[in-house]
Amino acid sequence: MTNSDELDPSFPPGLHLVSAFLAMEPSDSLISIARACGGGIVSENVQKFIWDHCINQAAAIGYAPYLKNFVKKLIFEVESTHGCVLDELYEHYGYYMTSLKEDSFGRGKACKHISFLFTDGSFELSSCPKSRKLVVPLNCSLNMLEGDTGCSVWPSSLYLSEFILSFPDRFTNKTCFEVGSGVGLVGVSLSHVKASKVVLSDGDLSTLANMKLNLGLNNISTRMDALEKCDKELNLQVKSDTGSNSEVQCIHLSWESAAEAEIQEFTPEIVLGADIIYDPACLPHLVRVLATLLKQRQVTSQTRNSNCQEDILNEGRAEEAENDEQAESMKTPVGYIACVIRNIDTFNCFLDLAEQGDLTITDITDTARPLKLLPYMSSYDPSSIRLFTVTSKC
Repeated sequence: MTNSDELDPSFPPGLHLVSAFLAMEPSDSLISIARACGGGIVSENVQKFIWDHCINQAAAIGYAPYLKNFVKKLIFEVESTHGCVLDELYEHYGYYMTSLKEDSFGRGKACKHISFLFTDGSFELSSCPKSRKLVVPLNCSLNMLEGDTGCSVWPSSLYLSEFILSFPDRFTNKTCFEVGSGVGLVGVSLSHVKASKVVLSDGDLSTLANMKLNLGLNNISTRMDALEKCDKELNLQVKSDTGSNSEVQCIHLSWESAAEAEIQEFTPEIVLGADIIYDPACLPHLVRVLATLLKQRQVTSQTRNSNCQEDILNEGRAEEAENDEQAESMKTPVGYIACVIRNIDTFNCFLDLAEQGDLTITDITDTARPLKLLPYMSSYDPSSIRLFTVTSKC
């Protein structure tokens, strides 16, 4: 694009630049998009666009070190091409230099806004908003390497969310259970496509608290009065205020200590997990949880039909009951697991344990590719992610 006067925050490449900024993409990525907007250089018009639509909207991010680093690199980029830097950028950088302490860098949390951008060809999808853009604010950790992994946005959660939004009919009106929900991105996506019930689970209490915060940021409010049992601070039932009919519940679930009876209380039609195959020591417990969730609904459905059989026969509808039972038995629950295979030995260990647990793992990456809804996100590489279905042999 050579005429940066045409930049529009609602259309690419201006839309990509704003989306990358709000998602807190690396500064080098933002500079690269800015160059494309200016036909190879970060012109004054592009700088003005960044000032108006990115930096002036920085309250949505609320993380000064990120902004300071971006403005510094932006100024350096313009100066290195002998361009004219906007006075506002110099003044803004000067403010950060005098008011921001170096020891605050890389710590704490910030609110990233993940924008899923639907193209013209995807407008017919039920998941596509009228604006063709779904923005999900998420309070995230910026110190993943310091142990706060549960509050980070992992690549596979982005991929699984793209998958849900690309194939909404697979999840609409379905009961869904996510194992290891982290920041809650997959849960927000499930609520958006109107899954009938969504259970989000995690074994870390601080992660659960952050997940609850993110549900609130996405207008999915807590309904404490809906609880009938369990610790109210750990197990929260919430309902979306965004037009979705989804019932969303957050529960504390430790794979290692979860009792069989506790897991069997849930009868999901779909089980999901993103980047949950990482620790060999946890895999036996993970497989046990998956196996229990994936075979429980099938047993419950068959039992319910068996109990109802006598009443239906008495009403003279034996043939209809038989057809209903056959249809119900076909509703076998399915799991979707997205992961980056970082260690092949760990992944093979998972496959072996799954086989022992009577689970069938099928790679559907090449046959069920999601739409590319995050075209601006250079830090996200979907080609490194595999998508698997998990079903029970029982």
